Amino acid sequence: MNNPLYILLPVSSTFILVSLLLAFIFNLLPLGGYYAVPDCVALAIVFWSIHEPRKVGIGVAFCLGLLMDVHDGSLLGENALSYTLLSYFSIMMHRRVLWFGTATQALHILPLLLIAQTVQLLVRVMVSGKFPGWLVFTESFSTAALWPIATWILLAPQRRAIDHDATRPI
Repeated sequence: MNNPLYILLPVSSTFILVSLLLAFIFNLLPLGGYYAVPDCVALAIVFWSIHEPRKVGIGVAFCLGLLMDVHDGSLLGENALSYTLLSYFSIMMHRRVLWFGTATQALHILPLLLIAQTVQLLVRVMVSGKFPGWLVFTESFSTAALWPIATWILLAPQRRAIDHDATRPI
């Protein structure tokens, strides 16, 4: 990802919107009964908050969180709060994270995902009084493990060719 041979083109707002929509659709799949199912919306929010903090920020994260709250049938604002915090912390550290390779970036992203999931868990425990168990946190680890793949896929349309062509301006 951080190969100096690549010059990244500006990202299209349409591509960002489509990627967030696809992540939301993947979260709509009926896989909620299993542990370690990655939260693709959280992954997309973190990715775009780090790579394009001016285009995807706290407002987008809040709206997507509300949509996930409606889908999950959970307390309204639970996912919105955690996604908002996730976006805020991602924007706070976006310049630092981009200096590292994708594997190290995943290690920087993991605590953010764990914090967001802890906020969700605290809200659920306060409302219901039931603790679902420690295996719930495997979702954050599986989401962080997908970071290199997500980076490769979401940056692919922005990469220029490595070989120089005399007919191209740059």
